[in-house]
Amino acid sequence: MKKQLLPIAGVLALFLISEVFIAGTGRSASEVKGEDSSVYRIYAPSFPDHMEFAGEKLPLEDFEVKERLDKEILVNTYWQSNTFLMLKKANRFFPQIEVLLKANGVPDDFKYLALAESGLSNVVSPAGASGFWQFMDETGKKYGLEINDEVDERYDLDKSTLAACRYLKDSYASLKNWTLVAASYNMGLGGIKRQMENQSVDSYYDLYLNTETSRYLLRIMAIKQICQHPVQYGYSVKKEDLYAPLAVDKVPVDSAISSWPLFALQQGTNYKMIRTLNPWIRASSMKNKHKNTYYVSLPKNRGGKKSDDQRKRLEEKSGGKVSGDSVFYHTVKSGETISVISSKYKVKVQQIVDWNGLPSTNVTIGQKLKIIKEQ
Repeated sequence: MKKQLLPIAGVLALFLISEVFIAGTGRSASEVKGEDSSVYRIYAPSFPDHMEFAGEKLPLEDFEVKERLDKEILVNTYWQSNTFLMLKKANRFFPQIEVLLKANGVPDDFKYLALAESGLSNVVSPAGASGFWQFMDETGKKYGLEINDEVDERYDLDKSTLAACRYLKDSYASLKNWTLVAASYNMGLGGIKRQMENQSVDSYYDLYLNTETSRYLLRIMAIKQICQHPVQYGYSVKKEDLYAPLAVDKVPVDSAISSWPLFALQQGTNYKMIRTLNPWIRASSMKNKHKNTYYVSLPKNRGGKKSDDQRKRLEEKSGGKVSGDSVFYHTVKSGETISVISSKYKVKVQQIVDWNGLPSTNVTIGQKLKIIKEQ
């Protein structure tokens, strides 16, 4: 029975694959009607008549540039699993990146550079470059990122995007051309400038470069083209297939954290979610010697009986300590205001607001407020 089914399964698989390849060309079934259906066919993806990067035109009249772009469109169109995953992730992370690029005067097209660099995953390259923007340790620190065994802000999307903006603007101040700036992100500012001087040309498209940098910008442009016209390249993307932006609350932390698992439970979530939403946290505790303020992302909808029970058990074991501080809960009594409570515990009103995620300074009788007291 199995032997009889195998040929049928093979024919079905070939049929499905051929349908994908036809879709990737933008050709409809009617356009290929009449062709010999017994012949397996692969069609060339659509090629754009005009493309720009950051408002700078690609010279597609140059056969060498055109063929390099053609190669990258072909590779990324038919690398279906990777490209589809990028489309899904772009829906989640692009809005966050777009806001920061615009606010810092960096062209929107650089979001595709981040997509090409990392696939919008917190990956680590063989050379040690890390995060969405693939910063090396030294470069990350140069542009203001904290990088150590407990905190690595290359994995903080907001902070690493701001660092990338600073790098890109510094490069633009030197090169005066966004296309060259993108190439410098791969090769280094010094490397690009040396090649321009050695070859006496001032355009990325006229430079003879190593294979990786030669492909770099064209790959970014191919990804941009597919992201902007997915259906044209065979990707039937439904809204429900895409990864939605995550709804989070940002809680400030300006003290040491002796146990992130306990902190998570006291916040109504768990350690897995803390590490997932805050990949910049690199250990189960944080000394925070310099009393820096970090903003920890927490799920909007969190808490519940299970996490409350777990929190109480851990608090009993640790004496209620989440850090070098004492953590306990005050029940608001009749006549008490948040100012009265802050004076009683010698803490600031704003601290009580932040610790409890309050929308205002108003409190109600019976309300439980978390209080953190330094020891």
